[in-house]
Amino acid sequence: MNVLVVDDDPISVELLKDALNTMGHEVAVRENGSGALAYLRNHGECRMVITDWEMPDMDGLALTQRIRQETLGHYVYIIMVSSREGTDNVVAGLEAGADDFMSKPFSPAELEVRLRAGKRLMALEASNLTIFALAKLAESRDPETGAHLERVRGYSRALAAHMSSNGPYRHDIDAIFIENIYLTTPLHDIGKVAIPDHVLLKPGRLTEKEFAIMKTHTTEGAATLESVLQVAPQASFLHVARDIALCHHERFDGAGYPRGLVGTDIPLSARIFSVADVYDALISKRVYKAAFSHEVAKSLILEGEGTQFDSHVIEAFLSIEASFQAIAYEKGHPVSLS
Repeated sequence: MNVLVVDDDPISVELLKDALNTMGHEVAVRENGSGALAYLRNHGECRMVITDWEMPDMDGLALTQRIRQETLGHYVYIIMVSSREGTDNVVAGLEAGADDFMSKPFSPAELEVRLRAGKRLMALEASNLTIFALAKLAESRDPETGAHLERVRGYSRALAAHMSSNGPYRHDIDAIFIENIYLTTPLHDIGKVAIPDHVLLKPGRLTEKEFAIMKTHTTEGAATLESVLQVAPQASFLHVARDIALCHHERFDGAGYPRGLVGTDIPLSARIFSVADVYDALISKRVYKAAFSHEVAKSLILEGEGTQFDSHVIEAFLSIEASFQAIAYEKGHPVSLS
């Protein structure tokens, strides 16, 4: 990783360079804020800055503020280093836009830990950018609104959060699972980019042949995400996105598509999402139906318990149905009760 050190003290610079080189990082050095800004503008690969607080020309606070004002096209992680102590100074640095704060003299072990934290944040940014790009691709073909996507991701997160501490799946759901299901649900219909307009945008009921074409959006979406996974197999969010895209029309009794999976053979993320997706479809107006009230939607979902839906997900839905109504209202869909 390329790290920019900004400091006018030669001794501090050498200590930082030695520590960073030992960790395997490439190091660039600038003595003041103006030089640091010029370097960042011309070196887009530099995502990490370690800056001293007190410098001529432009101190660390001013440099941090300027970096945050720049249009660099990516996030720059900033660690501020200072001999100043006390909570007030830490707060001032963080308020200026720094991500982390270290006191002089620094410990190489502490520096390494703080750099790892920065790497994790930048990896999350990359995940979010990938999801955003793919979601925009799906949105360009899908007639559903952005508000629908916001609602179903909210319902899905609420269900997963409840199930993380209640029921038999609580040991399978952690904070990463909850975050991944929230981030990736907007990609569930990405495969619709492969569906012809005369099928995808048809206002009336589909013929049997057209419906067969429409169903391929699950396998097409999964194939698209699988191709990305081949490049980044370590990206857990892509595994969740692929599972949801492929399996969100599977049914617990095996009567769904595309594979006719039964019960817990269906990924948990897809079982959770299917309840969220169907609920929002039921309370929303479509060309072929009026919008149903919350109570009607709930009764229809309960009819599918054990057949269309996992009973444990339904149990969670009943426990947090007020949250579903609140999310619908907050995201532009004030649903009626009866």
